[in-house]
Amino acid sequence: MKFKTRLYITFIMIIALPMLLTALAFCGIGLYLMNVQKGFPADFNYSAVSENMKEIVESTDKAFFVLQDQVREDASRLADKEYLEQINSNIARKSTYIIVRKGSDLYYAGNEEAAKAIFPKLPEYGDGELLEDSGLYYDEFDKFVKQVDFLFPDGDEGSAFVVTKANSLISKHLLVDMFVAILLILIFTSVMLTQWIHKGVFNPINELNIAMRKIKEGNFEYTLQTNVKGEIGDLYRNYEDMRLRLKESTEESRKSEEQNRELVSNISHDLKTPITAIKGYVEGIMDGVADTPEKMDKYIKTIYNKANDMERLINELTYYSRIDNNRIPYNFHRINVADYFGDCVEEVGMDLEQRNIELNYSNLVAPDTIVIADPEQMKKVINNIISNSIKYMDKPHGVIDIRILDEVDSIRIEIEDNGKGIAQKDLSRIFERFYRTDASRNSAQGGSGIGLSIVKKIIEDHGGYIWATAKEGEGTCMHFVLRKYIELGNEKQS
Repeated sequence: MKFKTRLYITFIMIIALPMLLTALAFCGIGLYLMNVQKGFPADFNYSAVSENMKEIVESTDKAFFVLQDQVREDASRLADKEYLEQINSNIARKSTYIIVRKGSDLYYAGNEEAAKAIFPKLPEYGDGELLEDSGLYYDEFDKFVKQVDFLFPDGDEGSAFVVTKANSLISKHLLVDMFVAILLILIFTSVMLTQWIHKGVFNPINELNIAMRKIKEGNFEYTLQTNVKGEIGDLYRNYEDMRLRLKESTEESRKSEEQNRELVSNISHDLKTPITAIKGYVEGIMDGVADTPEKMDKYIKTIYNKANDMERLINELTYYSRIDNNRIPYNFHRINVADYFGDCVEEVGMDLEQRNIELNYSNLVAPDTIVIADPEQMKKVINNIISNSIKYMDKPHGVIDIRILDEVDSIRIEIEDNGKGIAQKDLSRIFERFYRTDASRNSAQGGSGIGLSIVKKIIEDHGGYIWATAKEGEGTCMHFVLRKYIELGNEKQS
């Protein structure tokens, strides 16, 4: 749930919930207090808890004056119970009713249940004149009474009473109870909203805080999973993305450090071999070992070749630094596949012929097939692959096959040799930087172990991909794919 929605709900609950609970408490407490008072009718009436004493007296007087006028005009009508019921029903206030006494017996009661309690306490006949103006208040019943005396048609003494439930006690209890109820309602609302916000906001933030401390300590395995939507869910998901990226970055950094250490070790080893050889041959010249022109020529050529080996290693290091920082300069052009690879084969063929290695070339794509590529970088790919083939050639008669195959919307170049091959356990790793299958680092083969990683990087930067197949003892085949350049009308694709 979003914070904005949560705030809206909180705002509404702060207003609506206390109001609702207060209304329920008001109704419940009022109904309870009115029902527990003896003689109070069961029907709930809001006026019973809101009117003051003046209103109570006025309500009583209205009914009293009706009875008083009737006694003066014709007292015999008060013996008519239907007439008395009519007067009682016309009283606007439900907590006011009429009692008529004949002699010492209850003759009529507008509320029989309430009348039973107060009837024995009512004033005697003849006290009506004393109560005519002020009335009588029964504290124990919380009732206000006015009396008018008259004679029944048969001569019996009669008294008519107007009884009104006084609400001062109810109002007092109601105020106290409502104050307590409102206080409890506010506490309940506060606790409920606090728990809701604590569970929905503070708990997730505390968990996120713990997770961030784990990240600070270098622990990238502490996960936070949630299906919650809104800002909290976004925070959790962003944390997970950050954690995975940091974990990946840390692992890459650690791997890079290991590779750099391995590179330094490899280069140190590979540089040490030619330097040792150069020093040995120079010392031979200085000591006069090369005492004939033939020996001198041999020593100088060996020193030259070893220097070339060192230069090659340094160049590979420089190129590796550029490829590692994505700073390889590319100059892409549209090149004709047949022409370009034909020239490459002609160029490398001369070198292979000198090494007594047979070169076979076949082009199975259309003569007008074009790709977008950097000619210089693509030449480095071919040279690196062929150099590897030459380096690991262990047959007296070496053979290298170059094939250009059509793959509908792309071309596939295969460079296959009949060298020593690659073991299956090494095949998946040969494109890793610094990886070498010759763990012993045979100085005759040399190499820094970054040649094929450079090849893979260049091919991928051309939008292609590369892989290898091999069989140990029989040979290796490198495959790489480049997309064709296709021109359809005015629309060009590559």
